[in-house]
This record gives sequence, structure tokens and C-alpha cells, in this order.
Amino acid sequence: MIDFCQYYVDFLQNFFKNLWEFIVAIWKAIVDFFIYDTASYFTSLFSYSEKFNFLDWLAYVFIFILHMALIALSVILIFYIIRRRRRLKKKNFEKEELLEEIEALNYKIEELANEKNQIFALKVGGLNGLGPNVNNNGEEENQEGEKKKESKPSRFTKLIAVDENYEYQVTAINMGPDDMVTLPQLVTRFINFAASQMGLFYDKATISNFFAGMATSKVMILEGISGTGKTSLPYAMGKFFQNDAAIISVQPSWRDRAEIIGYLNEFTKKFNETDFLKALYETTFREDLSFIILDEMNLARIEYYFAEFLSIMEMPDPSEWKIDLVPESLESDPKNIINGKILVPQNVWFIGTANKDDSTFTITDKVYDRSTVIEMNVRAKFIDAPFTQPIQMSYDYLSKLFENALNENALSNKSLENVQRIDRFILDNFKVTFGNRIMKQLKTFVAVFVACGNTETEAIDIFVARKVLRKFEALNLSFLHKEMEDLIEFLNKMYGKDACHECIEYIKELIKNS
Repeated sequence: MIDFCQYYVDFLQNFFKNLWEFIVAIWKAIVDFFIYDTASYFTSLFSYSEKFNFLDWLAYVFIFILHMALIALSVILIFYIIRRRRRLKKKNFEKEELLEEIEALNYKIEELANEKNQIFALKVGGLNGLGPNVNNNGEEENQEGEKKKESKPSRFTKLIAVDENYEYQVTAINMGPDDMVTLPQLVTRFINFAASQMGLFYDKATISNFFAGMATSKVMILEGISGTGKTSLPYAMGKFFQNDAAIISVQPSWRDRAEIIGYLNEFTKKFNETDFLKALYETTFREDLSFIILDEMNLARIEYYFAEFLSIMEMPDPSEWKIDLVPESLESDPKNIINGKILVPQNVWFIGTANKDDSTFTITDKVYDRSTVIEMNVRAKFIDAPFTQPIQMSYDYLSKLFENALNENALSNKSLENVQRIDRFILDNFKVTFGNRIMKQLKTFVAVFVACGNTETEAIDIFVARKVLRKFEALNLSFLHKEMEDLIEFLNKMYGKDACHECIEYIKELIKNS
């Protein structure tokens, strides 16, 4: 034992002696390299520099800079490698954390799926024996021993609620003597109602334009600056006809028809119904006038999300105005969804409000050509109107008023000739022309606008400004100033100076902004 202890003591002494000599040697080497050797470099330089000429000193400076650069690059490279390794290590650590989180989420998803399957199994088989009784033949029986049929829930929750709401309602319109008015009386009565009961003021031209637009198209666009009553006008119309307008706020993210009418979720087998679809479906139960407002409709591209409606309403047969919702029909579907389709009824109008600023899209000709446009840039003056009650009016009655207006106020031959002259002038100078759709709309608009108590010239002036001259915005107007001034002179010669006030003001605005 004494020999082992003597060995161990000698071992420790030799080990620490060698370790100390190693440390001293390293320290001596560092001191020699950074102090004595460095000093020797300068001593050597001083001894040789006494014989240096200019070229020698130039070579020395060049070599010195080159060596410093190499040392700096080496340090930077070492620093970059160390930093890159640290980042890679950090990314690997974060990746491992993400993988752990994904694994935990997958575990939770699996648990939820199992729980869903258990609930579904309980729903099918009955909860703890509380489900329907089963006899020896496997037939379900109720407590009285009769077969019991379980009603399947509908995939249209909101529309079924509409069915239930209208199940016992009487929707027929019983118009009294005070409700049977003419178009001029209808215009005056609405103006007085809006002023006396809602504090909203509109002039005769605007309301005549609105009713003439209703006769012309099922789609209307109210354009203008904020605060001029664009949304308030159709809202007040709903109050006036005692059927509140549905206001749908258009979202910038809308890209297709699914955004506006919804879609069938293939996973849940439920239809994601929108407020727009519910409002449209509700109009199928009514006989009065209905308005659906698309508020700020050009926040998204109208020709994307509303394209199907624009197309079907061009069909001459209104019975073909059908929108596909689902590929097949089920017994549990709402009563007015036939073969998976909803019919757009004739008593509904789609009224869009539009602003022109950097946050909105330009409304294309495809949309303008299929709609009527009302420009609202000025608020009407205060009207001291008598208190006026709302009105009850069926779609059939209003259609009869429009039909009578078409028969009694058809566009005169002289006015039709003047319109054709305007068409030729615009075609020759601007390469823009009317289409058959525009001419058909013009005849309807003028007839109803005149029936509301206005003149043919006023109607043509408004229609041409809103439907035809608007196409000029797509032209390079900076090169067409003379042609536009000639058009103003042409209109003044044809109708009289400033008779076409709307057209002339619009052309002057185009000249000013181009």
C-alpha cells in the first residue's frame, strides 16, 4: 500500500509539473510571437530600411497593405463562418420546435376527429338508449308503436327560416284608393314622404330618373361624392313602399359569385348562405317592390362577383332568370329552391352605390351598359313638405304604370332622328356608337321620364350623358378637345343653347380634366 501511495504522489507531481511546463510554454510562445518577434520585425525593418530607395519603400508599402488586407479578410471570413453556424443552429432549433408543435396539433386533430365520430355514432344510434325504439324486425317505433321518421335537417338554414316566417303570412297586396296613383303623383308623394318623415330631400329630376331607371333595368348605379344621399335614396324607397331595403356591404375581397350568394360546403354538406341570398330568396314570397342595396359596389370588381346576374337578366324570358345554387335538389331544401336553382323574381331591383376614388375599381362598360345610372353630386335644397304617408303598391300595378307610359309617351320620330344624328356625329368623331341594348333602354327611359312630368329633351339629355358620353372616359381626351367643343356646338344647334345641360356640363368637365 505504501508503494502505491508513493507511485500516486510521484504521478501527480509529474502531471502538474508537465501541465505547468505546457502552460508556460504556450504563454512564452504567445509572448514571443506578439512581443519579441514583433519587435524583431521592426528591428529588421530598421536595419534594412537604411539602404531603401524610393522603389523599395513603394514595394514595402504595397506588401504591407496586401498583408493587412489578407489578415482582415481572414478575420471577416472567420466571423462570417461563426455567425452562419450560429444562425443555422438557431434555425434547426426553431425547426425542431415547429415540428413538435405540428406533431401536437396533429394529435389534437386526431382527438377531435375521434370525438366527432363518437358524437355522430351516438346521434345515429341514440344516446344511452334514449333514441327511437327498435322492434324485432329492426323497424323504428314511437311510444304508440307507430313507425317514426326522423326529419333530416336542411342544408339551407337561413332560407328555411324564411320559409317558416312566411308560412302563415298573407303577402297579397291590397291597394286602397289612395295607393292607386299616377307616375307624377308617385314622384311627388315620395318627395313629400322622404322630406316629412325622414328628413331627406330630393328634387323632381332625381326621383323621375329613379323611377325611369326602374323601368329600364333591374340594376341601378347611384354615383357621386359621399354625403349626397346615394344609400339613403333606395333605403327611403323601401320605407316608402313599406318593404325595407336590404343593405349588403360589398367587401374588397369579393372575387366571384360565391362571395355574394354563398356555396355548398362539401365537407359539412351545408350551404354557406349569405345575407344577399337570404334577401333575394325573401323577395320570392312577396308581391310588392323589393330593393337590395349593394353598398359601395365598386370596392371589388362588379363584373367578377355579379357577372352571373348581369348575364341572366339579359335573357328576354324572365322565367329563365335562374341562379344555380346546388347541383341536385333534396326534399329538405327550401320550397322556392326548385331543382337546385333560385329564380330571380321581377319585383326586385339591385341598386349599387359607387364612389370614385383610389380605393375603388373603375366600373366597366359591361356593367354600365346593363344598368341605369343616376349621378348624385349635389344635395337637394330643403323642402317644406306636408306630412305624407307611405304607400302600398304591387309590382303588377307599377308594371302597368310603366306599360301605359311606353304606350302614351313613345319616343317621337323627330327625337328618334335627333338621337340618330347624335349617334352618327359621335361615331364619326369619337369612334363610339350606340348598341341595340342602349337604343332599347333609351326608348323606355324617355317614355317613363316624360310620364313622370318631364320633357323629352330632358330625358334624352340625361340618358345620353350617363350612358353614351360616359364611354368617352376610355378615350385619349387630351387630343379630342376640338371634337368635344364641336359636340357642344352640335347639341346647342340641335336642341337650343344649353338645352342639353347635363351633356354640356359633362363634356366641359371632361375637357377640364384632360
